[in-house]
Amino acid sequence: MDLLHSLTLGDVLRELRRSYPQRTALVCGDDRYTYPEMDERVNRLVNALRAGGFGPGGRILWLGQNCHRILEGLLAAAKLGGVFCPVNWRQTAQELQFVIGDVDPQVVLWQEEEIGDAVREARELSGSKALWLRHDGTGDGTYEGLLASASPADAEEPVDPALPVLQMYTAAFAGRPNGALLSHTAILTQDLVMGMLQEISSEYVYLNSGPLFHIATFMTTMATFHFGGTNVFTRRVDAEELCRLIQDERCTGAFVMGPTIEQIVEFNKDGTYDLKSLRGFPGRHEWTDMITVDTSPWARKPAGYGQTEVMGMLTFNALGGEAEGTSGRTSPMAQVRIVDPAGNEVAPGEVGEIVARGPIVMNGYHARPDVNTERQAGEWHHTNDLGRREPDGSVSFIGPKTRIVKSAAENIYPAEVEGCLTRHPAVKEAAIIGVPDKRWGQNVKAIVALKDGATATEDDIIEHCRSSIASYKKPKSVEFVDALPRKGWAVDYDALDERFGGGGYPGSG
Repeated sequence: MDLLHSLTLGDVLRELRRSYPQRTALVCGDDRYTYPEMDERVNRLVNALRAGGFGPGGRILWLGQNCHRILEGLLAAAKLGGVFCPVNWRQTAQELQFVIGDVDPQVVLWQEEEIGDAVREARELSGSKALWLRHDGTGDGTYEGLLASASPADAEEPVDPALPVLQMYTAAFAGRPNGALLSHTAILTQDLVMGMLQEISSEYVYLNSGPLFHIATFMTTMATFHFGGTNVFTRRVDAEELCRLIQDERCTGAFVMGPTIEQIVEFNKDGTYDLKSLRGFPGRHEWTDMITVDTSPWARKPAGYGQTEVMGMLTFNALGGEAEGTSGRTSPMAQVRIVDPAGNEVAPGEVGEIVARGPIVMNGYHARPDVNTERQAGEWHHTNDLGRREPDGSVSFIGPKTRIVKSAAENIYPAEVEGCLTRHPAVKEAAIIGVPDKRWGQNVKAIVALKDGATATEDDIIEHCRSSIASYKKPKSVEFVDALPRKGWAVDYDALDERFGGGGYPGSG
């Protein structure tokens, strides 16, 4: 390992304690720690875990709500060469049992308040032999009790920044979630991009009010840490508590969704709390008058395209000025291609799979060798999402990749056609399947559910598609149903095939 040119999360913390010795790093309830105090707490956890046999490659599982100990646990894993995994605390005991078995952690940091019953049941079901430490308590068997017994000295053991340090579970598109492994380098690289676009500095105070098992919150948490700002944590979202924290801590950023904004507007309509320190997106005038409108590039043109597997964001609307694409332009720390099923780049204007490479891309999924082989084919990360490169170089996200329908030599992606179908004013939801055809291989059939009280004919639907997408992609026939069959949230395409004669998909034999 090249120590001269290496930088890990642990190294960043070591530097922050020197650069910002008086800066508040963490605020959580009555707990408040400067960067040196935070580093000492992390070192105590490191030394206690190392004494218990925790070493490189070890895994720490977090079963709890938002708390400063999440960041401490991650940084302890970073200094040990291990991996930290925060998971959705809203899951059932059976779902948590799966996660415990899948992660196979050496250490579990768990919470009693609100979720203790589900956690204990999951622990019993899993038969876990890990060290279990309750984080919201004191004494034997607790996080704080362990810290009190250990030294605050920093051994500064070298760690390879290419190693994974954060594991985050992704959506269960194939029936089970996968834990994306993100390296020190991926996190630190994305921090710099987010810091630039969100205008984060050491003066930034971020209210961690979004779920920290989700990358959308976590990437700003990490950027705030990296730039020497202050991370403020709240266990769960409550409008009054958010108002108090924003006022008392002078929060400049927060992860606040629309329904919570409405609750804050109603709760604070008499102006009890001063929220002017908060830089936020503009909204209805009551909200906009309460806060300071954010003028950062991210706020002026938020979002883009991303996923957990690329540490949050791969393209940004804030980059490159006006764009034809719906998802902006590629991050300066990544390469993006739009490819056909054989991995060949398609021409601008053509739909294909979004693939990427660069330092922000995950190392792979934990304990999923077959999936990793598929998703990293050709030394590109295959997103399983469809997109299109526009003539001006920007990117449009089309939708998740499903089975390909092949008509003659043309690949037809259901997500693109379904997107077109749902733009018809009478259509509530729609799906397409491929129907075997001796001449063409397959024909496109649309299955459509109309909005209540709306009417449309087969010709209406086909003509709508003909006018919006290439003619070979349009449905040749349309079936009308009351609702699409589903498996959970996902459309049950197998049921549609069985009912309406679908089949003959490429690669299906």
